[in-house]
Amino acid sequence: MFSRLSGAVLRAFLMVMLVVTPAILVPHTGPDTTQIVAFMAIIAAVMTLFEYSATYPGLVEFRDAPPFNRIRFISLFLTVFLLSIIARNAPEASDMTRLIHAVGARIGQAIDFPFSPVNLVVLMLPPDAPRADVQQLRTAAGISYLVSLLSLASLLIALKTMNWPGGKKSFNVWINLPTFDPTAGSDVVYRLERDALVNIALGFLLPFLTPAVIKAAGSLFGTVSITNDHTMIWTIAAWAFLPASLFMRGIAMGRIASMIKAERARNLAKDAREGRLQAV
Repeated sequence: MFSRLSGAVLRAFLMVMLVVTPAILVPHTGPDTTQIVAFMAIIAAVMTLFEYSATYPGLVEFRDAPPFNRIRFISLFLTVFLLSIIARNAPEASDMTRLIHAVGARIGQAIDFPFSPVNLVVLMLPPDAPRADVQQLRTAAGISYLVSLLSLASLLIALKTMNWPGGKKSFNVWINLPTFDPTAGSDVVYRLERDALVNIALGFLLPFLTPAVIKAAGSLFGTVSITNDHTMIWTIAAWAFLPASLFMRGIAMGRIASMIKAERARNLAKDAREGRLQAV
């Protein structure tokens, strides 16, 4: 109980650090923004504390199957941190800051071709946007895309090297997939494979759809100021993180489906051997 509670407290603290990072690093954060950030940090901490301190699962998937959620958190935190560094744009920039800008700018320029996700993000800006804003948004999109690709690579490495999600202990579907009912509907393997394909498809489409949805929402409810530092950070972070997270969820569910099929095949082979022995 104590170890679970201490782990929940640590995770809640990390969530607070994630939420407040832009407010700490980006200069000239207004008092209204500070209050909103503090409120969101409290909500994130409370939800995380209750989720991870509870014995029974709630909404967080793969709670007991590390390092899935750790990879996702590190990916999101690194994205928000790097975007905050880019938005900070301090005149006395360090070598590390200049390196982040250079890497993001190179990647952004490399994949900023017509109808690419980065190109669609840049098109969210008005046609008369200053060149500096365009370059900053392209750099932010490039560095975020890089982090999302690295997170996917990290999960694939974990699948190979750690035999995730099996590893050293059994995988509990109820705890790790609390919103998935294995007893409802058709065959569980079919449903897992179907959900895996849906998540992968959404992960592929979301980088293209998100900018269009934001522009459409802006035309209906008012223009979204993507040039605002905090808006830019969280918009680009969500644009890069959510598709990668859906990709990872799809890969994970496909992996679980393959594990169940392999276990069924082993059980059938075992039953067949026992049947032959009994016949003899």
